[in-house]
Amino acid sequence: MNFPTSLPIANIAQLIEAQIIGNEENTAIGLNELHVVRPGDITFVDHPKYYNKALNSKATIIIINKEVQVPEGKTLLLHDAPFDAFMKLILHFRPFEPSQQMISPSAEIGEGTVIQAGAFIGNHVKIGKNCIIHANVSIYDHCELGDDVIIHSNTVIGGDGYYFQKRKDGFVKFHSGGRVILEDKVEIGASCSIDKGVTGDTIIGLGTKMDNQCQVGHDTVIGKHCLIGAFAAIAGVTVIEDDVILWARVAVNKDIVIGKGAVLLATSAVDKSIEGNTTYMGSPAIEVRKYWRQFVAMKQLPDIIKKIK
Repeated sequence: MNFPTSLPIANIAQLIEAQIIGNEENTAIGLNELHVVRPGDITFVDHPKYYNKALNSKATIIIINKEVQVPEGKTLLLHDAPFDAFMKLILHFRPFEPSQQMISPSAEIGEGTVIQAGAFIGNHVKIGKNCIIHANVSIYDHCELGDDVIIHSNTVIGGDGYYFQKRKDGFVKFHSGGRVILEDKVEIGASCSIDKGVTGDTIIGLGTKMDNQCQVGHDTVIGKHCLIGAFAAIAGVTVIEDDVILWARVAVNKDIVIGKGAVLLATSAVDKSIEGNTTYMGSPAIEVRKYWRQFVAMKQLPDIIKKIK
């Protein structure tokens, strides 16, 4: 998530009422979680398990709840509740902005694009040329679509990420400040949900086609020329590389990578990263020939048991 302009660290510290430790001359360009941080970013850490990862990340500014040695050139913002401070920054720089009409006047819509009746286009949305947005589609604020994109009815682009921090009195929402980006020639079926990134972007690559009633979680990146079958459920922070095929009802766990050219047959479930250019089946998914050998062996078990008896 980028700020409109780079900001002095003193301004950030004042906003969240934090103590500055380390380099006081740094400026911040945006907010990001650890897995997507860049130089100039602000990130946060509130658990000792992740202190080293945060301190050694690309982030320039780290909101932290313990005074530790500052890595060279970096800035720490000491705060009792880093998560809450980070949420305050997201809500400050990307607050909820109510819409007063079905197509926001701040939306940019390219030449030749058709918006069907009942579609909602939020604030600061960018839509390229020659797109078709069918009836009752909702495109939330700040999302971006390339050229020749087709979105079918009742799909939601840019809903909040499903991300909560557990506390003693319940769950606290991690407010989403990212976007959804659909590249050129993407087609999204009816009644799909593609969540925006929490701080980064959820991206659907060039030429990828998605069937009906699919779910894509926050910060997931789907590559070019992929096919996603009906009812596929793809969790957040996952990378699906180019030319992947997921057939109907495939489930994909979070924080994994599906290699280029992989094929997952219908109803399979993936719980860990898998290599590309291979066909998989089962739950958990394994190479398809191995799956069928195991399946045949299982069918023979009743006869084997009878012989033993």
